[in-house]
Amino acid sequence: MTSSYSADQIQVLEGLEAVRKRPGMYIGSTGPRGLHHLVYEAVDNSVDEALAGHCTNIEIDINADGSVSVTDDGRGIPTGIVSKTGKSGIETVMTVLHAGGKFGGGGYKVSGGLHGVGISVVNALSEWVEVTVWRESKIHTQRFERGVPKTELIEKPYKEARTGTSVAFLPDTQVFTTGIEFDYTTIAGRLRELAYLNAGVRITFSDHRLEEPRIETYYYEGGIQEYVAYMNREKEPLHEEIIYVQGERNGVQLEVSLQWCVDAYSDNLLGFANNIRTIDGGTHLEGLKAVLTRTMNAIARKRNKIKESEANLGGENVREGLTGVISVKVPDPEFEGQTKTKLGNTEVRGIVESLVGEVLTEYLEFRPGVADAILEKAIQAFKAAEAARRARDLVRRKSVLESSPLPGKLADCSSRDPSESEIFIVEGDSAGGSAKQGRDRQFQAILPLRGKILNIEKTDDAKIYKNTEIQALITALGLGIKGEEFDPSGLRYHRIVIMTDADVDGAHIRTLLLTFFYRYQRALVDQGYIYIACPTLYKVERGRNHYYCYSERELTNLVRNEFPANANYTIQRFKGLGEMMPTQLWETTMNPQTRTLKQVEIEDAAEADRVFTVLMGDRVAPRREFIETYGSKLNLTDLDI
Repeated sequence: MTSSYSADQIQVLEGLEAVRKRPGMYIGSTGPRGLHHLVYEAVDNSVDEALAGHCTNIEIDINADGSVSVTDDGRGIPTGIVSKTGKSGIETVMTVLHAGGKFGGGGYKVSGGLHGVGISVVNALSEWVEVTVWRESKIHTQRFERGVPKTELIEKPYKEARTGTSVAFLPDTQVFTTGIEFDYTTIAGRLRELAYLNAGVRITFSDHRLEEPRIETYYYEGGIQEYVAYMNREKEPLHEEIIYVQGERNGVQLEVSLQWCVDAYSDNLLGFANNIRTIDGGTHLEGLKAVLTRTMNAIARKRNKIKESEANLGGENVREGLTGVISVKVPDPEFEGQTKTKLGNTEVRGIVESLVGEVLTEYLEFRPGVADAILEKAIQAFKAAEAARRARDLVRRKSVLESSPLPGKLADCSSRDPSESEIFIVEGDSAGGSAKQGRDRQFQAILPLRGKILNIEKTDDAKIYKNTEIQALITALGLGIKGEEFDPSGLRYHRIVIMTDADVDGAHIRTLLLTFFYRYQRALVDQGYIYIACPTLYKVERGRNHYYCYSERELTNLVRNEFPANANYTIQRFKGLGEMMPTQLWETTMNPQTRTLKQVEIEDAAEADRVFTVLMGDRVAPRREFIETYGSKLNLTDLDI
């Protein structure tokens, strides 16, 4: 463990000039996601202090004025002069991009903040930042405005034996033009995740924008074991004890928690590297999947569950019903992929396979009942997969254009470039007819579905592949087999748009489709291929002019603010997409220049998994409790409990 942390350990890699000019390059967007990323950057620094063993308490406050403060009891940012910049450690960290103690200078052994861009970007994109550092019996303060120091580093004696850092900032409305209001739930999900991943660190989150402050504390001695228990709290576990593996090899720290459930047909594996959620997978998840398959097959043969003449269980059979978390801390992480959320360190796979293989084998040998329960579920999954093989072969596609024919009701687009192609999934022939006539045939495809598809949350593989509508979906999109690694090269469209009526039935069909994508091929959701169309609700005509309104509020504002008091106008309420003329559907919902699409994103993976389990699963009691708790807040009506 590195205990010394001085100004000379802060290395300078790059300047800060371009951040305000092109903020999207550094934080992804200037919308809500980029805004919240500022908080995560500040919190990451405190978590890195915890990883280094120097911090146990982190406090995050949304202040009454909308600013955010992040305070920890770590060592405090060094205040001495950095020889390469001639500035104090605080000013260097705050004003120079990629300056910090995480780039080989010996300040940190493992760092989570490496995926980010440093606190300097928070400084550059904030109207103001105030830094307070307690260190060496002194309190140091400095204020910055839009990245520029507004005061010198002010230093005063401090009597209490306190160390740590506090960074307060107010995002800049010149950068975040759509608003700077932080969402409590979004931040809370990430903080809860960090607390699970860093056992023993107490994270306190307070919102002072309300008359009565909202305060939550996240503290989990059990770490990722408690995380798995949290994800499975609405499910029936196959074995009560959560399997836990912990170890370190060649500087790589590893934690794995596993628990299989009775009432689940898919797996839910979350991977983290240096506290970063690796939604695109990587070598740590590859290693875990490989060692689970190999170990369970070895135990199955040893316990005569599989005969010599029989084939091995597949990875998807072994993982059916599994909830698991793998967290690795790597000294020099290499992240790949477009979103930098795939771990690329090749050495990690071998370390995971070795450590997990040893512990899991020993664990199951001493608990034959647990081993048998897991194997029986896996063998049932294997038999179901065999029974569904013929149906699966109908939807397996060797390439985009070969093998299984495209469904007859699909109106395909002319383009063969998936990156520019999009498909609208609509309900019924009526809406399908309008959509087919109104679309741009060059890049827009239409797939009408008859009625409501199967609820995949309650369905085994054999039924999934025999269902006509699901077969059409899988074939039209170019999806592979459930449980296989997602291969985006086989995907025929990079925008998959769910377009349903704005009524209860439409909402139900949309939910069933989201459940299908989330459980069948979750990477589609994680990697941002799924969208929801926002059809108009009203057409208002006044004289020769017409207006489209997408909500009751828009309609009220239009009539109240835009029309004279005695104006004559007519209002048409669209009950379904099929009621619209093709040109109206194009203008309001399908034209890229005028439409609104909502991209489906998952901020809190554990909560998303739980909600799908509760609302779409077999158990009635948790669903009733959820609806009674949240129904009034969400205005849920006409739900089939």
